[in-house]
Amino acid sequence: MTDLVLRSDQVHTPGGPRPAAICVHNGRITAVLDRDSTVDAARDVDLGGLALLPGLVDTHVHVNEPGRTEWEGFATATAAAAAGGVTTILDMPLNSLPPTVTVDALAVKRAAAAGQCVVDVGFWGGAIPGNLDDLAGVHEAGVFGFKCFLSPSGVDEFPPLDWAGLDAALAELSKMDALLIVHAEDAGELDAAPPAGESYPDFLASRPESAEQRAIDGLIDRATRYSARAHILHLSSAAALGRIAVARAAGVRITAETCPHYLTLAAERIPDGATEFKCCPPIRDEVNRDRLWRGLTDGVLDCVVSDHSPSTPELKRGGFGAAWGGVSSLQLGLPAVWTEARRRGLPLSAVVRWMSTAPADFAGLSGKGRIAPGRDADLVAFAPDEEFTVDAGGLRHRHPITPYAGARLHGVVHRTWLRGREIDGEPTGVLLSRERNT
Repeated sequence: MTDLVLRSDQVHTPGGPRPAAICVHNGRITAVLDRDSTVDAARDVDLGGLALLPGLVDTHVHVNEPGRTEWEGFATATAAAAAGGVTTILDMPLNSLPPTVTVDALAVKRAAAAGQCVVDVGFWGGAIPGNLDDLAGVHEAGVFGFKCFLSPSGVDEFPPLDWAGLDAALAELSKMDALLIVHAEDAGELDAAPPAGESYPDFLASRPESAEQRAIDGLIDRATRYSARAHILHLSSAAALGRIAVARAAGVRITAETCPHYLTLAAERIPDGATEFKCCPPIRDEVNRDRLWRGLTDGVLDCVVSDHSPSTPELKRGGFGAAWGGVSSLQLGLPAVWTEARRRGLPLSAVVRWMSTAPADFAGLSGKGRIAPGRDADLVAFAPDEEFTVDAGGLRHRHPITPYAGARLHGVVHRTWLRGREIDGEPTGVLLSRERNT
């Protein structure tokens, strides 16, 4: 007997949306049948006109536990993820204490997460000055790759690599064919820029596009030299898209992501003092936003992930010069991106590709990202035409801070399943390790 059948008028399969019945047994999808097929099942759920999507995969989340759990934590972050249709997250190696830069630190992180997570959680390692000899061991322990910064990270315990350090890290990681994911802003360009100031235009001037371009140019040159796998995190500047496209066409193993806030918000509309919008690199202007959308539709940008980077309300005070730089959006990424995609005439299937299929493929999660036989039954019932107004106080992440407060968005997540079990607040998520066959 099949454990569960989910029927919908709009199931987003790899071949496109269609009416279908999804059969689930022992946590896996066993068949995708015609909608009205007869199936002997313990539970048979008809979702009617709700779209059925593969669970989203968010490969860029700062959970901050242990050490800064007052900023966020595994219980609250994964609850927010599930409420937003995200069934798998990958946690960044900062801003936890200790940062995930050694095998022992990874064990501490996994112990902190154990028994708290309502979605599946994997981990990135970190590449910082002085831990070159640790990289092989951390890789063997199952991280999905390694994050580094090319400019200050904002926390002293996770310092940036200089160009020589990046050379050394890429040379070492290329021996393992391990992935390096990079915060690509050049420290020299940032040092030469004017100070951040208190207004948003002043903050924007302090993080110029040239910082991203120079860092990305240097990263591409080194990925080419070492035949290494490299990934550009949270691309905000569309000016870098041309160089990325040329490099990829030449066979350089470079990928890139962007984030909902870069695709849906614009500098012209950010009020002075609204530090909930502050992130690094910054939200740029509307023309840049349009070009990022073209980068997505042209395939130069691979995926859309949240860069959920929360903090306490106190750290968000003090103007744009002093406030913590991070956007809290884990629960809202799907409706935010869908609202803007819909406005631009793009289909929901494209959003599914950018936010589920592509990040699963990027991370090597072969069981995730598609509604197909053999895949995990991570599924989301989604109403694409329903609207809601964002109430920050009703969100599930730890602090009620988000730049989307008061926004009117399309798309409501009704139900979320993890391996065929509807998420109900019980911590049934699995702590993932990198798959050995990728």
